Amino acid sequence: MNSIKHTLSAIALSLAALSSHAAAPAVGTQAPGYFRLQLGDFEVTALSDGAVDLPMDKLMHAKPEDVLKSLKHDFLSTPTTTSVNGFLVNTGAKLILIDAGAGTLFGPTTGKLLANLQAAGYKPEQVDEIYITHMHPDHVGGLAANGQRLFPNATVRVDQADVDFWLSNAQMDKAPAEAKGFFQGAMASLKPYVDAGALKPFGASGELSPGISAVVTGGHTPGHSYYVVESKGVKMAVWGDLIHVGAYQFQHPGQSIQFDSDGKTAIAARKKAFDAAVANGELAAGAHLSFPGLGHLRKMGSGYEWIPLNYPGAVPAKP
Repeated sequence: MNSIKHTLSAIALSLAALSSHAAAPAVGTQAPGYFRLQLGDFEVTALSDGAVDLPMDKLMHAKPEDVLKSLKHDFLSTPTTTSVNGFLVNTGAKLILIDAGAGTLFGPTTGKLLANLQAAGYKPEQVDEIYITHMHPDHVGGLAANGQRLFPNATVRVDQADVDFWLSNAQMDKAPAEAKGFFQGAMASLKPYVDAGALKPFGASGELSPGISAVVTGGHTPGHSYYVVESKGVKMAVWGDLIHVGAYQFQHPGQSIQFDSDGKTAIAARKKAFDAAVANGELAAGAHLSFPGLGHLRKMGSGYEWIPLNYPGAVPAKP
């Protein structure tokens, strides 16, 4: 009897093996890149435009070995995978996008912001205003494609100094060959909005929409700005490119990067914004901090400690 049972068990195992599926291939894609939170009465959605690998040890104005040491401490290497983030703010009255991603200007690993905006439940034609921190290609490339506005109903706001610089043929003619593409990208991205009368620069720090103010810093570019979003006493500072390499620059805020047009001014602006974030306990958002790029700061010695925002699992209820 036992031998019959063993035989039947062996047959059953053989049949199970024959009916099993072949190993599934790896999918190789991430989940849709959006992260949502409640900020007072405002709904904020971080949107991933993708990421790009950058040789941060060579780009920082610092000893390469020092940068590599900080990267290694955070289990990173070089070239360093660097997020490109945008932030969508629904105030209840307006839908405002802060930075538009790279579009096709930064290669195949970026240009995903529009798809992620749609995955997050919004349509590009619903966006009322777009606030640009500065006119580098990874912040404006997602505005247009094939000469057409991708946000057909939106007005673009950016500091006048950046408009005067990046949309100037005279400035482009004076620029070194390796920088001319930055001008060309800005011109192509903004032209459809200029033609439609939908580019409205601002000339100073101040409120652009109820609850959202621009803080003009310069430094990184002539008109670099960051934005402070506030609702019911809760604040979030959207830093733009005040910081690029979190693993290094939080510890060493006095170090600039080659992308800064005026490193001294960029450093001063970074320290001022960081000190404000520490003093106010406000939430901060970085365009190139690991997605979703949201967190808080603490002072730590001569530098700062970055505490990433805890994943909420669900959108918190309004306070």
